[in-house]
Amino acid sequence: MIRAPSASRPRRPLAPRALASILLVLACLWSLAAAAAPRIGVVTMLPGEIFFERFGHNAIVVDDPATASGPVSYNYGFFDLDEPDFVGNFVRGDMNYMLVALPLDQDLAYYREVGRGVSVQWLDLDPDEAASLAAFLAENARPENARYRYDYFLDNCSTRVRDALDGALDGLLHERLQGRSRGNTFRGDAVRLASPAPWMWLGFDIGLGPLADRPNALWEDAFVPMRLADALRGIRRADGRPLVAEEVEWLPHRLAPEPTEAPRRWWPWALAGIAIGAGLVWLGRTRPRIAAGTALGFWSLCTLLGATMLLIWLGTDHRFGWQNQNLLLFNPLCMLLLPAAWRLSRGRAAGPWWPPLRSALALCAVIALFLHWLPVQPQRNVHWIALMLPLHLAWLWAFPKTASPGIPATAAD
Repeated sequence: MIRAPSASRPRRPLAPRALASILLVLACLWSLAAAAAPRIGVVTMLPGEIFFERFGHNAIVVDDPATASGPVSYNYGFFDLDEPDFVGNFVRGDMNYMLVALPLDQDLAYYREVGRGVSVQWLDLDPDEAASLAAFLAENARPENARYRYDYFLDNCSTRVRDALDGALDGLLHERLQGRSRGNTFRGDAVRLASPAPWMWLGFDIGLGPLADRPNALWEDAFVPMRLADALRGIRRADGRPLVAEEVEWLPHRLAPEPTEAPRRWWPWALAGIAIGAGLVWLGRTRPRIAAGTALGFWSLCTLLGATMLLIWLGTDHRFGWQNQNLLLFNPLCMLLLPAAWRLSRGRAAGPWWPPLRSALALCAVIALFLHWLPVQPQRNVHWIALMLPLHLAWLWAFPKTASPGIPATAAD
């Protein structure tokens, strides 16, 4: 019996073994690469009680197994109070913030102390994406790169987190968020989150102009850290994977919850304006000197608020306060009425410009209502119009003819 040459014998058992070995080696290499890649999370801090904490905060945490120092928090929310002309820069809208890298435990210590809730969203990033983002953050945290010009709505600590993630994901966030909207506006979120502090929400609501009232895409909504966290929950990658792999609460929230969204109804403001206006008309007809003293305070407040809005528009870079139509309601021209109101409160004649100036202010308030109806760059200030228009009309009708030019108001007492 003659055997076939060994070279011609089949080697089928060798191929599966070789393929299995190759796959095992590749799996080991992939596991090593994945294990070496840093873990990336978005940390969201809920609102606090101090005015600059009302809007929450966030940061990016990098947990790199290659470093023994532990997770690092990359926080875009630091500023330097010792910076030259800090207050002047703040007033002019030329604020500089900086990115600071610090140990995660150190960053969380303050929030634990004051009772602010903190959670982390661990992201499902590919190893190269995670490594690229970690390298980007480390480079940008260097002192020569850390500073950036802060803009409350367009370039703040939360939008910087959003943009860093979007860069690592090759534009995925912008693609998924820019074309969707819930109808939120910069004014709506600012007033809502500031609502526990009356002086703060009043400042935003009166001081913001029409640019703050354009409906935002979810991309713009991310200026609020909690909005960004909510948007990340709905993001899926091209292969269908959720971007957020796991969400963990690190610290419980022991303070008042974040203010909820509520519609702004104008009619209670109108009822208040009509009721107060009717009282002013009655006071002016029966006690003109007391009414004049009340008008003096009202017009002084309007002058102060109007001058502030005019300064924001003409003298600062706070562009979301420009072209503010509330100038027609809190009119700086009220300053011209102050001398006449003072004379009336002292029982003297108001002067020749008393009637036309009051008519001009009432007309400005009517123009504010007309501008609100126009579709071009509308401003969501109908509630302020509903309050202030009756008041300006009331001051027009409040004083009797005895308070007209040349006749002392005391004659009507």
